[in-house]
Amino acid sequence: MSGKRHLIVFAREPVLGRVKSRLGRDIGVFAAARFYRQTVATVLNRLARNRRWRCWLALSPDSAINRHRFWPKSFQPTKQGTGDIGARMKRAMAQMPPGPVVIIGTDVPDITGGHIEAAFKALGDHDIVFGPAADGGYWLVGARRAPSTPDLFSGVRWSSRHTLEDSLSKLRKQGFKVALLETLNDVDDGPALAQWRKSKNKCA
Repeated sequence: MSGKRHLIVFAREPVLGRVKSRLGRDIGVFAAARFYRQTVATVLNRLARNRRWRCWLALSPDSAINRHRFWPKSFQPTKQGTGDIGARMKRAMAQMPPGPVVIIGTDVPDITGGHIEAAFKALGDHDIVFGPAADGGYWLVGARRAPSTPDLFSGVRWSSRHTLEDSLSKLRKQGFKVALLETLNDVDDGPALAQWRKSKNKCA
């Protein structure tokens, strides 16, 4: 791989009632916003410690880029812009300087620097890497971007159990080498939160 490594974290400004809407319906908007705020802070602080990649923060809404109080200074803020999640990820990846790019969201509290390092390592001999989510989506996507970036983000049924399946089918038909990391769980609703907390208690 040539060029510096780039990690982009997609995040929403942690405003009450505007984040974790499904979780909010199960546990209340205050508790959901608090959980999201804690998750974002934990994940960002955990990943910012690693100097083997440059950290970017793609924010929604775009105006959140001007409110610096919550965001770590080690992350370079950028705007997500308009469109569905595919359009926003495509735009974010295209705006990066040369080098491999990995994108994650903030729905998976268990993401570690080890996961990110594994993704970049996979891009050493693969064109694309995904971190599968148990619900059929993915918690990470990365591209080597050399000699060019495949069309990753069109023709995909976003926010469905078909998201990863659509992406893999298209890329493999075009002959791209795809790596898969371990499957992790999104925490998007009350049952998922209860299961995550149960797993944490077992590890304690």
